[in-house]
Amino acid sequence: MKQFINAREDVVTEAIDGLLRNAGGRLARLDGFPHIKVVVRTDWDRSKVALVSGGGSGHEPSHAGFVGQGMLTAAVCGDVFASPSVDAVLAGILAVTGEAGCLLIVKNYTGDRLNFGLAAERARAFGLKVAMVVVDDDVALPDLPQPRGVAGTLFVHKIAGAAAEAGASLDAIAALAQKTIDGVFSIGMSLDTCTVPGSPKEDRIAAGKAELGLGIHGEAGVEQVDFEGARHAMDMVAEKLKPHLRDAHHVALLNNLGSTTPLEMSVLAEELCRSSIAGKVSHMIGPAPLMTSLDMRGFSVSLLPVGVDELNALKAPVAPVAWPGMAEVSEPQIVPLPDGLSPIQPMASDHAGHRALIEQCCTILLGAEARLNELDAKSGDGDTGSTLATACRALTSALDRMPLADLTQLYRALGSELSQTMGGSSGVLLAIFFAAAGDASANGKDAVGALSAGLDRIMQVGGAAPGDRTMIDALAPALAALDKGLEPAARAAREGADATAAITRAKAGRASYLSSDSLAGHNDPGAEAVALLFEGLAKKN
Repeated sequence: MKQFINAREDVVTEAIDGLLRNAGGRLARLDGFPHIKVVVRTDWDRSKVALVSGGGSGHEPSHAGFVGQGMLTAAVCGDVFASPSVDAVLAGILAVTGEAGCLLIVKNYTGDRLNFGLAAERARAFGLKVAMVVVDDDVALPDLPQPRGVAGTLFVHKIAGAAAEAGASLDAIAALAQKTIDGVFSIGMSLDTCTVPGSPKEDRIAAGKAELGLGIHGEAGVEQVDFEGARHAMDMVAEKLKPHLRDAHHVALLNNLGSTTPLEMSVLAEELCRSSIAGKVSHMIGPAPLMTSLDMRGFSVSLLPVGVDELNALKAPVAPVAWPGMAEVSEPQIVPLPDGLSPIQPMASDHAGHRALIEQCCTILLGAEARLNELDAKSGDGDTGSTLATACRALTSALDRMPLADLTQLYRALGSELSQTMGGSSGVLLAIFFAAAGDASANGKDAVGALSAGLDRIMQVGGAAPGDRTMIDALAPALAALDKGLEPAARAAREGADATAAITRAKAGRASYLSSDSLAGHNDPGAEAVALLFEGLAKKN
């Protein structure tokens, strides 16, 4: 599909600079491209509580477009549909947080919870006061233990932002944010899936059908329904929202998921005001693109029960970039990264064998980028291959400064590099994997023993085990067989990866949000990546 982009790996950084050029000097970015992509206010008063949010890009104007007076203090942007790294989140926190503290507003996805949570712990180690709330407003899948965070997040940004602008304390703002989260509920519907930049579009939704309850990363919805026009579509959405209504007035946020035309959105606004829940809706925000899913042709409705205080907070004036207005075009302002972010680099050394092994691994995964993205698109957001490819490019460029001759330090250096350059939950888990391998190596473990210790640590931290439909299903048997050689390890990894196609109920990762129909017959992309890696290494050796 034709798109107005240059290169997939540059789309987010170029879009951020394009945003800043029309910001009138009110916004800047930290000097950390391409791995740290943080937009901050230039007019921020550090005596007030800072609000930091963010996540994967592709939801514009969320999140960078809502940085400004009355809303966010900083937005941490990941690659498309991939959570930002721990260091990127920490950069945002350190750049804007003063004595009053900072509130992190996080959508309920594994990668976001892990990266923002670990960054919060590291910020607290700097002596900063940091609280975190997790938005879980999606009611599409009623039995889901971890509901997703979707467009209702904007209510939290706005109400918490008004309180922060008024000088409220961190505890008071966190309580307001949590009260908002407890009240808000959302659901979406779309006629089509989204197109991830540089990837083919998945044709999952048949002609004449609409998908109800799909996610903002293109995840499959709760069901596909016959599409019979705007009124029928809004009636189905209203019926799903009705059980969650309170005995109160509600504010509706009518969100354009990406490429629904303004004409259609106005029709949907009219149908919302005619629907069975119209009597409970006293105010509306939108229709507008607020939390999009790239070019998804759909909409979502979020409802929040309100009293006088909530209404006043939602009415308070704001000045984010996403708000309508005009500004003089200017050069992007850039501020230095905060002190303390650059890790202590070990002394570089060379080792031909270790260098060749890393280069082989990166070549294999780079060659599998399109295949893994295509597989991931069948059950998720289609970015597994690109996330791994981004990490491989970074590792390849970092080889000359790696301690290649010291295996213990090399494991630790790999973990540090991945924590900075690889987004998503897989980046955090692989960083933990190599850090634990380094610790085990320092305690005398050989290579297989060290890597096995890394596996034990990510199972402990990530909560996944064999049979949960994750990369562990291939990695665990491969490491168990590695003492016998690469070929037995590759066979074990392949058997483990292929077995995930029959696991229709994931217990960890983003696939846990999906129905069994969406998972059946498709290998888990993380497990497939492990299998392809071992197969490639076995073939080359």
